[in-house]
Amino acid sequence: MTIEYDEKGKFYTDVITKLPVSCLIQTATHLMRGFIHVRQGERFKNELERDESFLAVTNVSILGAGDVVLFTAPFMAINRSQIVWVMPSEDEGREALHE
Repeated sequence: MTIEYDEKGKFYTDVITKLPVSCLIQTATHLMRGFIHVRQGERFKNELERDESFLAVTNVSILGAGDVVLFTAPFMAINRSQIVWVMPSEDEGREALHE
C-alpha cells in the first residue's frame, strides 16, 4: 500500500474504502443472499452500474425452495449478465450505508 501526501497534508492511498450492504440477488436460476461492497459516499446503484463483467459478493448463500441454504461461499463473482434483480436487505449492512 502506498500513501502520498499533497502540500496541504491531505493523503491519498491505493485502498478504496467500501461498506458492505446485505442484499438478495436473483439470477436466471438461483436466489442468493450476500454482501455487495459499495464505495463510501456512493449509491448502491452506482456499484451495480459499473462497467465490469462480474459483481463481487461476499458471504454468499445460495437459497433453494423455502429459503433452504444449498451452498455457501466466502466469495463469489457473479456474471452481471445473469442477474435478474438485486434488492438491499433490511439489516445492519444497509444501515451502515446511510451513516
